[in-house]
Amino acid sequence: MIKTFTKHDDYMTPFSAWDNIKHLIPNDKVIWEPFYGDGTSGENLTKLGFNVIHQDKDFYTYDVPDSVVVSNPPFSDCKNILTKLINDSRPFILIMPVGKITTQYFRQVFNKNSEYLQIIIPRKRIHFKKLVNGKEPQNWGDQCYFDCFYYCWKIGLEKHITWLED
Repeated sequence: MIKTFTKHDDYMTPFSAWDNIKHLIPNDKVIWEPFYGDGTSGENLTKLGFNVIHQDKDFYTYDVPDSVVVSNPPFSDCKNILTKLINDSRPFILIMPVGKITTQYFRQVFNKNSEYLQIIIPRKRIHFKKLVNGKEPQNWGDQCYFDCFYYCWKIGLEKHITWLED
């Protein structure tokens, strides 16, 4: 098989993605944004008034006790990330592609923990800033080709599915 593309996991979260759900993010907890990217996600959450820990450290070896993870994680490692968060009983809000919910690993991870799972459905597609080797590709533009949900666990939203309005 000939490989015709290179996989890149660097999709930076725009300010609007967090601004759209700021009323649903717990404001009485420390927010841990463990996936550093270009650093703007943590900056944006801080601008919105949250107490944010956002450092360029290894998610699997570093910990911020008594925090809520709010992040746009690397999509290629979602299985390991979700497993760690559930095993640590860590509340979270993660931006991930819509299709993640149909994977076998998603079903396995949430099998015994589904009562805490909640989903926020954005009104519009989130347009991430893509980076390849630290730079924006010329052909990316401002359009994202995939849809995402905010997957929440142990956040305590009023409903299991929350539809965002404009």
